[in-house]
Parts: sequence; C-alpha cells; structure tokens
Amino acid sequence: MTFPNSEPTISVGIVTAPEIKFRLPGEPVRTARPDSTGNGVECDGECSPVLRFAPKAPFELIDVPIGIGFHWQRNENQLFSGQLRIIADQGKLIAINDIGLESYLKSVISSEMSANASEALLRAHAVVSRSWLLRQLHDVGKHPCGLTRRTFSTEVDGQTVDELCCWHDREDHTLFDVCADDHCQRYQGLTRQTSPAVEAAVDATRGMVLTYGDEICDARFSKCCGGRSETFGNCWEDASHPYLEAVDDPFCDTTDTEILDQVLNGYDREAPDFYRWEVTYTPAELSGLIARRSGVDFGDIEELRPLTRGQSGRIVRLLVRGSRRTMVVGKELEIRRWLSESHLRSSNFEVTRDADGRFILRGRGWGHGVGLCQIGAAVMGAKGYSAREILHHYFPKSTLTKIYE
Repeated sequence: MTFPNSEPTISVGIVTAPEIKFRLPGEPVRTARPDSTGNGVECDGECSPVLRFAPKAPFELIDVPIGIGFHWQRNENQLFSGQLRIIADQGKLIAINDIGLESYLKSVISSEMSANASEALLRAHAVVSRSWLLRQLHDVGKHPCGLTRRTFSTEVDGQTVDELCCWHDREDHTLFDVCADDHCQRYQGLTRQTSPAVEAAVDATRGMVLTYGDEICDARFSKCCGGRSETFGNCWEDASHPYLEAVDDPFCDTTDTEILDQVLNGYDREAPDFYRWEVTYTPAELSGLIARRSGVDFGDIEELRPLTRGQSGRIVRLLVRGSRRTMVVGKELEIRRWLSESHLRSSNFEVTRDADGRFILRGRGWGHGVGLCQIGAAVMGAKGYSAREILHHYFPKSTLTKIYE
C-alpha cells in the first residue's frame, strides 16, 4: 500500500437536493438549480457545467440535512471553509466542499467530540479518523454501492428457510471522496466551532495513522461497545483484521455527565440509555414494525431467536418466526434496522416475553462496537491514559506511524 507523502485535499459531498441555497461572504442568499438539460447548473440566470467558488472567508449552505435515517435527522444552516463546487447529477445538484485533510479532521473531531474532551481522547480520535479516511480513499472500488445482500437457504429446527445476509458499509462515491453524514464521518464544517483543544490535537498528530504491516488500518469507532468490542467480520464483509480483534472494555460503563458530554452532542443525548437499555413491543407493534422495515409479510411475529452471536454478544444471525413466514436475518445493522423505526441501539440484546406476551429486548451498547469505543476512550482520557495507550487498547496490534509532515 502506497502512503501519501503530503497532506491530501479531499472533496466532501455536503448535500444533494433539487436546488441548493448558499451564501458567499458579504452576499445575499443565492439559489442554484439544474439547467434545462439536467446536466448543468443555473444560477442568477446563467448556466454552466459547474459552479466554482474559492472565497477567502467562510461560505454558508442553507438547510443541510444531518443524521439522515437516524432518530436525530434534521436540517441546519452550515458554514464551511475551503472551496465550494456545485455540480449537476441526474437532475439534482450536489454541493461539494474541497478542503485539506487536516482542516477536514478539525471539523470531524469537533462534530464527534465536544470542546471539553480530554487531550488524549482528541488526539486518539484524530488518528483514528485520519486512518479511516485514508484507508477508504485507498480502497476506492471495493464497495461500489455500500450495500451487500445475499439470500440463500438454510436449515433451522429441521426446516429449510430463507436467510438474508446483509451488511452496510461506506459506499464508493463517484463524484466526491466522502459524504458529510454519519454514513462516512460526521462533518459539519465550521458549524461545530473548532476549539483550541481540537486544533492542537489535530496539529499534534498531523500525518499520524495506525498501520498494520504495510497497510493503513481500517480504523472504526462507535459510541459505546457495551463492555466488549466486536470483530470486523461480524458487522461487514467476512474479513479478519488482526488490529480489530475483540477486546474487553471496563471503561464504557459510566453515568458521569462530564465525561458523556465529551462524546455526546445535543441530539445524541436524545437517546439517554446506551450501556444498558430496554425496548418493549406488543406483538402487534413488533409485527407491524418488522413488516414495514423488512418489506416481508411474516404475519404475526411469534418468535425472535438469536442463532449466532459475535464475540461482544452482538447478534449476527437472528431467527424471525411469524405465522406466515420464517426467515433468518443478519448482519448486525440489518437486524437493528428491522427492529426499530430508525436504528436499534445495537444487536447485542436478549429477548424475553412478559405475562402479556410483549417482547422485551434488553440490550447493551450503542453502535456496531468495532474498534474505538468513544465513551470508553473518554473515560480512559479522564483517568489519565495517553492517546497512545488508548489506541493500543482498542487497536492492540497496530502501530502509530507518521506518514507525512
């Protein structure tokens, strides 16, 4: 694998919409729309294949959606540094921010972490986010659509039933490098004010990544592993990364609000339970939910049964038995999508039924649990662990390597 020897400029897809409203420094809001061909951009009565702006001060994009598909989805106006491009694609417009990788990271860390996070946590997260991004840019072409679905027959309790094995990963964007939402890394430009602490953490780790052998690590992170991290292959493709092995995490069980405030932004706090949580559905609620989310008519849901669990306890294969149909579904994110209107906290849960027949899901953790546990890392930082020690704990077989100045 060839490492970059200088800071790359990356292109970030901020928003795709039928029209894009933006404001350049000192100017009123302007509106761009597709031209009559659908292949160009019309703005202020003029048409061109692409709009390009290189303002010396921050520019603003209006009504940018964030948290798409998650419970906190909303629109907000956002400020950005760097350059702005607006292009047409299939009758819609895309606003793209071209910016240096290190400046991009300062926004990512500010969007993921609060300004009062410990220096160790900020430095560790900067390394993880930089590693993930550079690995994804290297792996372009590996995940053309971001979604893999396989359906086949399997045997359960002496019966042959259909099994859906599905995993969601970052899709390869063809018109820009990464998107600005949680599907890649949460990037909100200058909207989440970059603190001096974040600036210092990114600058102190400039060019530093996690490596394994001659490769940059595909470093992952989630909010809370729930006490033990998960392996890569139980969440995405069947691949084994030695630096992403499951590790015990005695740190993420905390209710300390000062520590949680380091990791959870305002809309993240709308989900109050994460280390241990509980969800209850009546049979009718669960049957309707699964029918809507899966697109499969199971009839009345009669049983949810974990068949295979990963090393963290996350369910990798779940039996769904209904009065009309029985199926097995996996992997972890598809299970979470079937069992919630947005995303269930995690697939690490036990299923029981109460005297009234309600399904009770008692779970642990928030997210896929692979790699860095953000809450666990925040606790480690508060306890005095260094960034290097945090990275070694969650990526034990990796090496911290500086690849450019």
